Amino acid sequence: MQDKYYISITIDVDAIAGWLGSYGGQDSLCDLSRGEFAGKIGILRLLDLLESFKIKATWFVPGHSIETFRTQIKKVVDAGHEIGTHGYSHEDPNRLSLEQEMKIFKKDIDLIYKLTGEKPTGNRQPWWDFGPNTLNVLIELGFEYDSSLMGNEFHPYYVRKGDKWYKIDYNKDPDEWMKPYEFGEETRLIEFPVSWYLDDLPPQMFMKHPYYNYGWTHPDIVYKVLFKEHFDYYYKKEKSGILIYTIHPDVSGRVQGILRLEELIEYIKSFPNIEFITLREAVNLFKEGKIL
Repeated sequence: MQDKYYISITIDVDAIAGWLGSYGGQDSLCDLSRGEFAGKIGILRLLDLLESFKIKATWFVPGHSIETFRTQIKKVVDAGHEIGTHGYSHEDPNRLSLEQEMKIFKKDIDLIYKLTGEKPTGNRQPWWDFGPNTLNVLIELGFEYDSSLMGNEFHPYYVRKGDKWYKIDYNKDPDEWMKPYEFGEETRLIEFPVSWYLDDLPPQMFMKHPYYNYGWTHPDIVYKVLFKEHFDYYYKKEKSGILIYTIHPDVSGRVQGILRLEELIEYIKSFPNIEFITLREAVNLFKEGKIL
């Protein structure tokens, strides 16, 4: 048995920014109002829930959400939670130039600094994707960790630079693309891996966008099956690591989500040697070899 089993609740405050940058609702007043609910109601419900359990979380907040819902985000900061970057309008990193991405990161860092009095140490990418310049920007701006990639499940690792792969090109001789993936060199940026199976939003939030339009999964499948089963496996099988949940006020701030999230936390806390931590705290534990 481990000395400690580490759990991190991370909260992505997509709100209106999510509809502007990712969910196809930028021209729908109804969809934008759903983002308003997340910012005005969902944030505070999640904050109250965490406070009732004395849990500190890492909140990844787009710059747009900071500026639009400043009162609510200020309450998050005043309660002692960590704030990390998450784009400005939840934009697609693969469509940004180096200059655009750098400008967005600097804007976000400045907003968080003015709100908290310190620069953020962690980042989560909109769309959970790196653009061609993202890694270099994160390193240049001094970030200690990212939480957007999926190269592991419970175990942090250092992000690599210079990976190379060969896309299939049917117009070329197969010998030109029948080659294995080539892994690059590790950087100093720590990756706290995520998973679509540990994310509350995609299965539960209906979207009119043609690529993401399901959103009607029964919440028990998310919280009582997927989320719970990952905890059970981590607790029984893993020798180290950290379990990271990705939560959105857009869905877990609603009735069916907040009640089940509460039940999940109660279940996890019924086990011995459980510690809920922020990802900023996890950085130090990883460097000390306590989270492997």
